[in-house]
Amino acid sequence: MLEKILIKEIVNPIFYILIGTCIYLVISRLLKRTYRHKAKGVDDRKKKTIISLINNVIKYVIAIIVILMILEVYNVDTSAILASLGIVGLIIGLALQDMIKDFIAGVFIVFDNQYNIGDTVTINDFKGEVVALGLKSTKIRAYTGEIMTVANGTITEVINHSQSSSLAIVDVEVSYKEDLDHVVSVLDKLCKKLTKEIDKLVGDVELFGVTGLDVNGVRIRVTAMTEPLEQSLVAAKIRKAIKDTFDKEGITIPSSQVVVYDAKGV
Repeated sequence: MLEKILIKEIVNPIFYILIGTCIYLVISRLLKRTYRHKAKGVDDRKKKTIISLINNVIKYVIAIIVILMILEVYNVDTSAILASLGIVGLIIGLALQDMIKDFIAGVFIVFDNQYNIGDTVTINDFKGEVVALGLKSTKIRAYTGEIMTVANGTITEVINHSQSSSLAIVDVEVSYKEDLDHVVSVLDKLCKKLTKEIDKLVGDVELFGVTGLDVNGVRIRVTAMTEPLEQSLVAAKIRKAIKDTFDKEGITIPSSQVVVYDAKGV
C-alpha cells in the first residue's frame, strides 16, 4: 500500500516534471536549428528575439500541462480549476488590457521588422538609437544622451533611418564673375575622383547642376548616396574637397559683404 502511494504521489509528479523538461529542451533545440537554417537572411538580433519569444510561449504551455497532470495525481478536479481560471483570466484581461495591448504590439514590431536594436528611429517626434526592444516597451537614446521609454501599444508611426540609404547634399556658391563652364568641368572631375576615394558610398558622387541664382552668386549642387546615417560625414568630406579644389583653381566662393558709411557731417 505504501509503495503504491509513493509511486502515485511522489514518483509520478517527478516523472511528469522530468518528461516536461525533456520535451521543452528537445523542442527548443529543434526550433533553434530549424529557424537558423531557414532564416539565413534574417538579422541575428531578430533571430534571437523571435526564438526567445517562441521558447517562452512553449515553456509556459508545457508548465501548465505538467501542473494539471500533477494535480490529477492528487485527485484535484482540474476541470473546475480550468473553469475558474477562465473567469479569473477574463477579469485579469480586462484589468490589464493596456499591458496586453503592449505585448501584442511588441510581437508585431518584431515580426514586421519595423526596427531592431541599434537602429536609429523617430517615434512620437523623438529621434534616437534603439537601445532596448522588449515585448512591452522600447527604449530610445537621443544623441544628447536622453533615454525615452515608450510603450509599444502607443507607437502608431515609426520612421526608421537605418533601413535604407541616405542622401548627402552639398550646395556651393561661386561668384557671378566665374566662368560657369569651367566651374562645372572642375566639379565634374572632382566628383569622379571622390567616388573612388570616399568610403561609405552606395553610389557615385554626382554633379546635380545649378540649383539657384542667389544674391551673392550661382548655387551648384553635388549629391551622393551613402550608407544609412553616413550622409553628414560624407557631405563634410565633399565640402572640404570642393574648398581645396577651388583654392587650387582660383575659383572664388562669394561671401556676404557689409558696406559701412561714414556718418560724419550728417
